[in-house]
Amino acid sequence: MKSIAYYNGQTGAPEELTIPFNDRSHFFGDGVYDAAMGANGKIFLLEEHLDRFYSSAAAFRIEVPMGRDELSELLLDLLSQVEGPSQFVYWQVTRGISGERAHAFDPKAPGILWVLINQEDMADPQKKLKLITRPDTRFEHCNVKTLNLLPAVMNTQAALEAGADEAVLHRNGIVTECAHSNVLILKDGTLYSHPNDEFILRGIAKTHLIQAAYRAAVPVIERPFTLDELFDADEVIVTASSHLCCIASEIDGEPVGGNDPATIRALLDIVYREYFNYCDLQKLN
Repeated sequence: MKSIAYYNGQTGAPEELTIPFNDRSHFFGDGVYDAAMGANGKIFLLEEHLDRFYSSAAAFRIEVPMGRDELSELLLDLLSQVEGPSQFVYWQVTRGISGERAHAFDPKAPGILWVLINQEDMADPQKKLKLITRPDTRFEHCNVKTLNLLPAVMNTQAALEAGADEAVLHRNGIVTECAHSNVLILKDGTLYSHPNDEFILRGIAKTHLIQAAYRAAVPVIERPFTLDELFDADEVIVTASSHLCCIASEIDGEPVGGNDPATIRALLDIVYREYFNYCDLQKLN
């Protein structure tokens, strides 16, 4: 099949499953999620994604209804039922079904697990991205991968309507991250990344890219950087699970980057070689 869904023990095509009206995700976005890329029956960096998933749930006192080994087996089993060379693997846990709509919750109630797996190709790293900038108006829990994604929806729509691929967010001129990606810059041979704090999500792909930089002998500095530094960077890098290392060529209609292709090539070689090797792939699908 081309996609598969799972909800609280039931499996089927996404259009076949129904969700109880009183699931707290409907009223409050009360849940957390994670996502990764799969290929050849494997899920890339699954252990790291599971670490973040369980820590996100713990941050909001949501009880995941199964242990990580059981969840891992479930994800891999569902993945095996979806056709195609590569897949996007998404899972979330909501706080469950309440008897009535109420903000307060039962801290002992187990959560409810959802999974959705679709056919999807890894983004082409050779495609240059167009970005826009937007004020970051989110709350101060950006480090938790919650279901409260309305700001990401609006910023992504703004990028789409501007003919861009992604929106770079900033708080008073300090760059944080993108609508659904992390953003890093290269300047004078050094890779700069916003530190992991409450203003950004600790991206698994971002961490993977930083580790690749160390292996390529590229210095890494994790500190906030400004919009001025973003526009003046030698290279602007956007990274997420479905696009491990993509390069921007334009921000707000102005050309950026293109000044350190050798370092970009070194990072791309390491990042994608590890992905190909882990998933037994010969080339990017």
